[in-house]
Amino acid sequence: MSDATDVPCFTLFDTPIGPCGIAWGDAGIRGLQLPESSARQTFERMRQRFPAARQTLPTAPVEAAITGVVAMLSGQAHDFSGLALDMRGVPEFHQRVYALALQIEPGQTLTYGELAARLGEPGAARAVGQALGRNPFAPVVPCHRVLAAGDKPGGFSAAGGIRTKLRLLIIEGAMRGTPGLFD
Repeated sequence: MSDATDVPCFTLFDTPIGPCGIAWGDAGIRGLQLPESSARQTFERMRQRFPAARQTLPTAPVEAAITGVVAMLSGQAHDFSGLALDMRGVPEFHQRVYALALQIEPGQTLTYGELAARLGEPGAARAVGQALGRNPFAPVVPCHRVLAAGDKPGGFSAAGGIRTKLRLLIIEGAMRGTPGLFD
């Protein structure tokens, strides 16, 4: 349960792929939003996801996160290692999946099955996919770097679906030498 002093906040910010959103509170980043089809729709999605949040200017740590996301979506180096993600309410299995996804370097990919095996649960590929489909921290937790078997794109729950996933992979240079992504 959230402390009464922990008033959630959010803001929108421009990126090379469109306006993104970020929500935060005292315990860190509560969620990110990849672009919808317009700034207004991104704003509405943030309101839907974080109804108690007030729109305001970002704090210094949030500004650093925004700078990292803009760099990432520009194909530039970024470092999210110091970023605090508010995992309250996130199931433990999902937290484990997100921790491993954070270790996938830009330009690299793993399959849902490979991620499940790294979790020590080789039969949990579908559960890994479900956890990534509920990822509130995309693109910081890079669920776009996780593919279906045979290096097929698999699903992507952000606006634009698989097209958005492929666009993020192209930005990061993961498309080179990855057969099957456009099949």
